[in-house]
Amino acid sequence: MSASEAARSAAVTAKLKVRCSDPVLYSDPASCLDDLAKNNTDVLVLDLETIGGDEALEAFAVRCPSSVIIAVSAKGSVSRAVSAMRAGAHDFLTKPFSLDMLASKISFQLDQRKPMPIAIQAAGVTPEQLLQDQSDTAIRLPRSPAASGLEKLIGRSSAMTVVYDQIKRMAPSQAPVFITGESGTGKELCANALHSLSERKSERLVTINCAAIPRDLIESEIFGHVRGAFTGATDSRAGAAEQADGGTLFLDEIGEMDLLLQSKLLRFLQTGTFQRLGDTATRKVDARIICATNRNPLSEVAAGRFREDLYYRLHVLPIQLPPLRERRDDILTLAQTFLDRFAAEERRGFRGFDADAEARLTAYNWPGNVRQLENTIRQIVVMNDGLAVTFDMLPMLIRDPSGRSGTIVDLSRERARAAAPARAFSTIEPLWAQEKRIIEDALDAFDGNIAMAAAALEISPSTIYRKRQSWQERSG
Repeated sequence: MSASEAARSAAVTAKLKVRCSDPVLYSDPASCLDDLAKNNTDVLVLDLETIGGDEALEAFAVRCPSSVIIAVSAKGSVSRAVSAMRAGAHDFLTKPFSLDMLASKISFQLDQRKPMPIAIQAAGVTPEQLLQDQSDTAIRLPRSPAASGLEKLIGRSSAMTVVYDQIKRMAPSQAPVFITGESGTGKELCANALHSLSERKSERLVTINCAAIPRDLIESEIFGHVRGAFTGATDSRAGAAEQADGGTLFLDEIGEMDLLLQSKLLRFLQTGTFQRLGDTATRKVDARIICATNRNPLSEVAAGRFREDLYYRLHVLPIQLPPLRERRDDILTLAQTFLDRFAAEERRGFRGFDADAEARLTAYNWPGNVRQLENTIRQIVVMNDGLAVTFDMLPMLIRDPSGRSGTIVDLSRERARAAAPARAFSTIEPLWAQEKRIIEDALDAFDGNIAMAAAALEISPSTIYRKRQSWQERSG
């Protein structure tokens, strides 16, 4: 490398240093590929003409399955972009391009996967290309939640940022917290974070799952019992409320609690006193109450299954946990976290997901929320091995959520269906126009992300590129 080239490379590195961790510029693709065998990277910027085309790009994609790959080429065309995407690139840029544009592409792709310090390896990209735009537009990475108490809550989406802020504000209070959310959204983790950030963190957090304990035993579990209070009570025992004295009592799935026990819980909340089952002595404790339910509490009150006075006593500081389908930006972050954990436990070599698997995971609706995602990743790791999780490794339910692959069509029923009412010819929309509307709606739903839209429509990204090109030709 000449002195002028070295100086320009140093300028590129200095320019990217403010937003990246140790960026490295390569003029020799082979050296870059060799180094990647020893140390992986988060972002790859590859010049297709310099590295040797799409076949060489595939080698980088296989070597770095979890990296963001940005392909650049002086031959900008839809077919060129489609070929690069097929070979493993996540996005495409036509030379010359500005640093602003490169930063925007990288930022968008990183928002779809696990946040981490960015190390950019630029193979075959000239310093002049990267330095065309001297504006200082930083790549904004999502902030991590506070390390203390929130480390088990994973996600950097705007919905989770609101939850983190609520937890930090509510934790120091002594008032009850009412957590709502669908099953599998992390209500128990939320309760743990509230306790860990409170002044009671040195004392116990005692958890009672009201749905997992038989109704005739739950009162004893919460308030304790004395010897002989019921058959099998051979010894006196302190309940969860007594064990949580000075700490926190977490009542999970409180919507399952019997109405009679609800009245006793209400008295406990009002006075801080209770009696063990079968005892006459009154005991007093100081325990903060956190409760959670996957039901709509107001609907339960209206149906007479939950006491209204108890609801208003508990519903002082509410937290609503969003379902995973409403925080899609966190799906890949969660999936990568689970993959790292289970790969280590099962001694597998997985390091990330390929582009098709990422798109399918992000597009799926996850009715079982984070718990379903966690179990899915565990199943994949146990049943497979490799460097990257591929689309074919995903369970059939994730690959084909419509269930069409296992559906048998009853033709006799299809023939027996009543004929559709006749429509005027002028009201029939051409097939290409219907396709255009459907594809554009999917792109709008995923903020222009072609890979995610293609996965949701169950077509390849190249199909969308090809269709868009045909629409442009039609309009031109």
